[in-house]
Amino acid sequence: MRLTRSLVVGAAAAALAPAACGSTEAGVSGATPATTTEPAPAARTAAGRLTDWPMFGLSPSRPGATNASPGITAPGLGGLHRRQVAVPGTVDSGPIILGGTAYATTTYGKTVAVDLATGRLRWTFTPSSFGRLAGSAQITNASPAADPSRRWIFAASPDGAIHKLSAADGREAPGWPVTITRDATHEKLTSSLNVSGSRVIATMGGYVGDAPPYQGKVVTLDRGSGHIDGVFNSLCSDRATIIVPWSCAASDAAIWGRAGAVVLPGSGDLLAATSNGPFDGVHNWGDSVVRLSPDARRLLAHWTPAQQAAYEAGDVDVGSASPAYLGGGLVLQGGKDSRLHLLALSRLYGTTGAAGRRLGGDLQVLPTPGGQMMFTAPAVWHDGSRTTVVVTTGGGTTAYAVRESRLRPLWGNAHAGTSPVIAGGLLYVYDPTGGGVRVYRAATGRSVGTLKAGVGHWNSPAVGGGHLVLGEGDANDHQTNGGVLDIWSAG
Repeated sequence: MRLTRSLVVGAAAAALAPAACGSTEAGVSGATPATTTEPAPAARTAAGRLTDWPMFGLSPSRPGATNASPGITAPGLGGLHRRQVAVPGTVDSGPIILGGTAYATTTYGKTVAVDLATGRLRWTFTPSSFGRLAGSAQITNASPAADPSRRWIFAASPDGAIHKLSAADGREAPGWPVTITRDATHEKLTSSLNVSGSRVIATMGGYVGDAPPYQGKVVTLDRGSGHIDGVFNSLCSDRATIIVPWSCAASDAAIWGRAGAVVLPGSGDLLAATSNGPFDGVHNWGDSVVRLSPDARRLLAHWTPAQQAAYEAGDVDVGSASPAYLGGGLVLQGGKDSRLHLLALSRLYGTTGAAGRRLGGDLQVLPTPGGQMMFTAPAVWHDGSRTTVVVTTGGGTTAYAVRESRLRPLWGNAHAGTSPVIAGGLLYVYDPTGGGVRVYRAATGRSVGTLKAGVGHWNSPAVGGGHLVLGEGDANDHQTNGGVLDIWSAG
């Protein structure tokens, strides 16, 4: 047990519950880590080959796409060897890959390191809250993220804590974990963690059923010390600190899209999307896309749909998906309204004076694939001068060309998918209804094969170093053990 840690933002401080310690096991049980030798930092690509997938979406801007080859080719797809690894819980998120090791976080915050060559669990980290939360409705779907040094892994647990774990043996770094909520029973760590420059970036929302009180938030932490650099609250945004949820008169406006907060290249500003909640254009920002300063201390601009009042009343979350940055100052926002909103950063409304109250301003509005609600993160593929964005829902998969500030459909099908990824010209889409991982030529949508996989929920694949890694299952089943991590390997 560690002493209570105070969270300080500027001159404001909020004392939270004690940051709890966790334990590390060799494999699934035992007291000695599998190894005490820290691996050398792994390169993301080597000679055009993708060796790492260090965070959800591959990089801080969350493109989910690269031209580098992961060592898997269309002709070699049928020769992939599948290994199913037993893990202590459901991996209802995206794993990450560093060289020859995959890392994944389970429903109740256990984080595992799996040797991709053998399928052996190198270590398992168990947060101290596991014993009291296992089997409960208090869960996490957050994907971990690697430190740029590749020496550390940042992971979430459902008690509202962010952990900094050694990539080599799973031991927690001194001064960690850091708790970023004052009511983890109502505020949920569900979006994937991000790392940009010197900061870890996390977002929070609420649980199924929108049980108040909670507020969406973006929190930035120094990735070395764990000091909280900034906080943006989607409601009561004038209070730039971790607040007690019931102390704000407004509730909801969760930030729970799979990609969490997206980092804009160049400026380092953050984009996030909020869900149903009050909007006043002053301190409450329900159903909005918000642009924040890199430390999340300042709200710079917003987009809020003209139908915001109806969205709030009908639980039609804008923020069921995170913003997708397309490049060229364009942003794509999907949500529970079953629409794709194309936005321009230059047309987001500033937040000084009355301008913060303005609504609308889309460049283009299109239906989502299959006309269904969107809970996924698109893949944004830059190939020479061409930009292609692939969007998936429970009703289909569609690729769009980005041309002259418009989206133009290229190809599509009626196959369901979670958040897609593109590497080396191949598109990987996991169908959580039991359809497996469908693999396409990203440019044409031509199918090149399907990899068998079980049913799931928000699970999405990671590729690199000749491997494809995917979790199975649904965190809402509240399983405490018996999870499966699928690993397909070339050669």
